[in-house]
This record gives sequence, C-alpha cells and structure tokens, in this order.
Amino acid sequence: MIRTGFQEGIGSSDSYLDFQQKAARCARINRPVILVGERGTGKELAARRIHYLSARWQKPLITVNLASLPLSLIEAELFGSAEGAYTGSRGARKGRFEEADGGTLFLDEIALVPLSVQEKILRTVEYGTFERVGSSETRHADVRIIAATNADLPEAARSGRFKEDLLDRLSFEVLFLPPLRERKDDIMLLATYFASGMATECNMPGVPSFSDTAVRKMMEYSWPGNIRELKNTVERAVYRSDGLQIEDVDFHPFDNPYQKPSDAGNGHASLCLSDYPHIHDDIDVEYLSRALTECGGNQRKSAEKLGITYDQFRGIYRRLRDRIHDSLPEE
Repeated sequence: MIRTGFQEGIGSSDSYLDFQQKAARCARINRPVILVGERGTGKELAARRIHYLSARWQKPLITVNLASLPLSLIEAELFGSAEGAYTGSRGARKGRFEEADGGTLFLDEIALVPLSVQEKILRTVEYGTFERVGSSETRHADVRIIAATNADLPEAARSGRFKEDLLDRLSFEVLFLPPLRERKDDIMLLATYFASGMATECNMPGVPSFSDTAVRKMMEYSWPGNIRELKNTVERAVYRSDGLQIEDVDFHPFDNPYQKPSDAGNGHASLCLSDYPHIHDDIDVEYLSRALTECGGNQRKSAEKLGITYDQFRGIYRRLRDRIHDSLPEE
C-alpha cells in the first residue's frame, strides 16, 4: 500500500507534547481555534485531532484550503449559491458551512479571505445564520471553526486587511505549532517512520537505517519546509539508495549539476536559497543578543536601538529565546 501521509502525529519532544496537550484541552470546548504555524508543520493534522477529540467527532469535518480558490469564488464556496447566482452556475448548491452543519469547518489560510466575506463569516459565527450568494433566504448552520494561518493576523488587523471583530471572535484559543527545528528529538523518529513507508513502497526487504553522516546533516539542517520537507527528503534518499544503509541525504533536488558557476552571475550560484530561514535566524540572534547586552537586558530599549517595534522584538525573541540566551555573554 502506498502511504500518502501519516494519520497520527508522531513525536516525543517537549514542544510537540506540549502542543498536543493544549490541542486536546481546547478540543473539549466548543469555541473557535486559530492554528498558527509555518508551512509543513501539520496544521490540518492538528485540526483533525481537535475535531475528533471534540463532542462533534461524529459530525462532518469539512476542510477548505482558501489559497486554492480564486478570491471571487470564496464566498460561494463557503456559503453556497442560488440558481442563476452567477454566469455559468447550474442550479443551487450548498456551501461548506451547510456541509459542516453540526461539525467542524477547517479554514486553511484564513488571512486570504476578502474583507467582504470576513463580514459574512463574522455574522455566521455570531448568529449561526447566512444567505447563499444570490439568495435572500436565511439559512442556519451550527459550525465550529478552526482556522489556520502562517500570517501575522494581529498585524493584518492593525493594517485593515483583517477585521478586528472577526479576529476577536475567532481567537478564543490560539495555538502555535512548533516548527521542526524546535523539535530536534523528533527528527530521526519521523525520518525512520517515513523511511519505513518508502521501503515498503519500493519492496525493500527491511527498514533502512541512516549513516552517521546522514544523521548529522539532518540534525543540523534548518528544515524551512518542516515535516513535509523532511518526508520528501527521506523518501528521496530511500528510493535512490542501493541498499538499506542511507549514506547521504539531498536537501536541494533543484541544484543543477550542469550549471556552471558563471551561469548564475554575480556569484549567486553559491547561495542555497532554502538556507535563507536558517541564515535569517542567525542574523536575528546576533542582533538581538548584542542589543540586549548593550541595553542591560531591557527589551524595550533594545527594540528602540534596533529600530523596530517592541511587538516585533517580542515576536522574534519568543521564537529564538533559547538561542539568544545561549549567545549572551556570561555574567
């Protein structure tokens, strides 16, 4: 059987277990949840866990990836449309709110919803009523919303791109999914799981193992694509291997072996673009550590010295706290 994904979360790191505990706790409360996480961290998997641990587990879980929809069709997709509501429509159709009635509606990439549709979502969340596109008939839906994003929704609200009322309504609980770089203890656990699945698909006689070099590279890599990138990297290594010992892993499958250094121009061939998040974090750690040192640990003064807002400083500091502390000079 070909494995297209894993049905249960896998991990034993403190950050992962802490998240799972928070998700299980909020599952019992019939309130909206916002999941915040980088790409590939498993936001849909987390939404499924919350749904199936909730009292709504026997009702539908409907998923909408808003990034895959044209902006002009999001309203009809969510709320349905009446017959003749727009050119080319054939009969009336239900929207995702109606399909999720009694259950859970998972809205992935919630930040992409147009303001006009945000207003309609707010009304539906508050009163449980809405109208299909092109209809004045009021309909009802009892839906719990789980929204997901990797955007800064409070900043989007401050800049007028996201309705503050809707943000207030959806943010009963906000859970942050830990990126893979913060789950070091889980990297090889996940890698072995993915390797086992790929070995089965390739009809290998056993479970592959990783050389010390391969393990070291995977543990040191920043994994900007998180679990999804790890899965692709491991499965690629297994499929390319001639045996059950994985000697090396390839993080950059788009590196062109026939490209001459001069082809990229200005020395850019030496840059690995997927390393950007890791290098960016290194710069943040260096600057924040220096500012804190010069300002005696005062975060507000440090933010002013760096020319950023206190909220921006706090966001970076929370994400890189351990690395920043490790880089501060000992007293």
